[in-house]
Parts: sequence; C-alpha cells; structure tokens
Amino acid sequence: MNRMVGTVSRGLRAPIFKEGDNVPEIVLDTIIKASKAEGFEIRNNDIVSITESVIARAQGNYATIEQIATDINNKFKSEEVGIVFPILSRNRFAVSLQGIAKGSKKVIIMLKYPSDEVGNELIDIKSLEKHNINPWIDVVTENQFREMFGSYKHPYTGVDYIEYYRNIVESEGKECEIILGNNAEDILKYTKNVLVSDVHTRKETKETVLKAGGKKVYGLDDILSEPIDGSGYNEEYGLLGSNTATKEKLKLFPRACQPVVEEIQKKVLESTGKKIEVMVYGDGAFKDPVAKIWELADPVVSPGYTEGLKGTPSETKLKYLADNNFKHLKGEELKQAISKFIKENEQKSLDDDESLGTTPRRYIDLLGSLSDLTSGSGDKGTPIVYIQGYFDNFTA
Repeated sequence: MNRMVGTVSRGLRAPIFKEGDNVPEIVLDTIIKASKAEGFEIRNNDIVSITESVIARAQGNYATIEQIATDINNKFKSEEVGIVFPILSRNRFAVSLQGIAKGSKKVIIMLKYPSDEVGNELIDIKSLEKHNINPWIDVVTENQFREMFGSYKHPYTGVDYIEYYRNIVESEGKECEIILGNNAEDILKYTKNVLVSDVHTRKETKETVLKAGGKKVYGLDDILSEPIDGSGYNEEYGLLGSNTATKEKLKLFPRACQPVVEEIQKKVLESTGKKIEVMVYGDGAFKDPVAKIWELADPVVSPGYTEGLKGTPSETKLKYLADNNFKHLKGEELKQAISKFIKENEQKSLDDDESLGTTPRRYIDLLGSLSDLTSGSGDKGTPIVYIQGYFDNFTA
C-alpha cells in the first residue's frame, strides 16, 4: 500500500529540566525511549525541536529584581526613565518593570494604543473613533483615558494594564506617569532618558528617539546583556524574551543555543546512524484571528538550529496542477502526472504559477509555530517535539 501519512508532530514527555542538566544527553535519551514506546522509527531528515525554556533552565539563566535594578541604576544613574512601547503582559514584563522602577527615580510609561506591538488590546479602536481620537498623532494622558473610557480590561486576561503597571511602579515607592502614544519621540517631552521596550521594531524606535534628541537611550536588549552581580544574561537580547519564574526572579532567553543543537545532532547520529535536524524554539509566529494577538513576544522564533533548517520551502500547489495543467486527468493517471511534474520541477521559483499560494516563510518559523502548538505552554510536559515527514512531498 502507498504511504498514507504525511507530516507527524509528536510531543515527547521528558524529565523536568533543572540547572546544570546535560540537555543533549536528556534529549537523546528521550528520543530513544519515545521511539521504542510508541513504535516509530528514527529516520534521516527527522526534526527535533526543544523549547527555549529547557536550555535557559539548564544554563541557570535567571535574574532577580535586584539585579535588574542594579543594571538600570548603572545606566540611568537613578534618574527618571521613560519606558517606550512595552508589551502588555504579566508574564513577559511585570518582573522587568518592577526592577526598572526599583532602579529609577520616576517612571514614565508610554503605551502603544489601541493595542501593543503584538496585538494585546488596550482599547477597542471603535471607542477611539467615537471620541475623535487619532492614534497616529494624538497623545492621551492617563486622566484623559479614564475620563473617556473608564477602566478597560484586556478581553482575554481581564487585566486593566494601565492600573496594573501603575501599581507595580508604585509598589516600589516610585512616582509613575502613564501616557498613550504611537510616536516614540513624544516621550522626550517628559524625559530624555529612554528605555526602548518594543521587541521587533526596537532598532527603528531607538534611532527615532536618538535622532529626536534622546540623551540616555537604551533598549531592553541592553539590560542584562552581561552578568550583573552573578546574574544570568543574554549578550544579544538582554531582557527580551524573558518570562516570570517567581515573584522575585525571571528566566532570560537562552544563550549559546547553536552548540546545543549541533551536539544533539551529533549524538543522535552516533547513536542511531541517522542524521536529523535540530532547533530550539520559543514563541510560534502566528496570529490569533479573534483577539488579533500575534504570538511572537520572543525576539526570534529560533535562537539556534542546524544547517538543514536554513531557507524556505519551494513547493508546488497540487490543487493548481489538478485544476489547470492536468484538469483532463483523474485517478491514478492524475497522480502519476503530478508526481512526475514535482520530480522534474523540485526547485520551482515562488514566482511560478504552480507555486501560487504557498507560504514564503522560513523553515524555522514554520516549524517553530508547529512545535509551539504541539507542546503548548502549560502542563502537557512535552518540551521536546519530534517531527517526521516534514520535508516529504506528494512523491515520497
């Protein structure tokens, strides 16, 4: 019988990773045990993806509120700090904000509206229209916001983020001012000391603030970019990609992931004779169609991956072939004609009609989304994802 199954994604249950664990050894052991328990064969071109949290935990890549505060103080010298465009997230930003407040004299927070960079809603855009507010040019103070809209809670979490962020700053005994705006240079009307806090547009925001006259301008990627009093760190991303670990500590995005994925690939090859591809993944790169939230709060989907995962798919649209090139065929004759076409045109350009509608995204971003959805972020206990058949096509 012809093969009836294409891509298969399996979440593999693994031990709870702790600081100092040998990640490559544990991943190899988990793959071998899972293949025996579930009866699947390890094959060339299989893909193993490991959640970034596993790497960071094994590295002990953590930082405390005090360590964040020390770095903030080092950079801003206990002056007021204007935080520009932080995302709305208890998990992603609350502990960082507490450390920032602790290391500052005063905090001015400038929030994007009607939603943050990744789509978390601060206010319904239709409400802005009712009050003739133009988010492209208008800066709205907290008092103005309350007078017009009262308390507005996030549709998924039920959190009033203006109140929530204010309470965090004030819990450190510091003055807090919150404004809503979408032009980064407007923060300079309040302070010349700026902490750029957006994720994917941070470089452009830094340039805008500096050109407009910012004096001390840093990004979240500059905070804990080196160890502070024995803290963890990330030389490239700093606090970006961090998550709450405890009320006093956060887990940073992992560093040095490339040696880890290459070591896993090597160990699997030595143990099984099969060459697989390996990647570390964080958030998937997909968007919620209801809440309009873009999942990617991490600075990248994958901070480390093996050579075979570089590039983008070059695929042929089967339904286009069936409806156009071979519309006069059906059954086995149609199958053979399409298979022949694919084999003869394996390197088709995405500009060709037969590729129309295929997704021009990188392998690592597509696989990161698949892995994130497979493993989940709660209690599934499957931080390792094993993917088979991903590189196969209709002819395999």
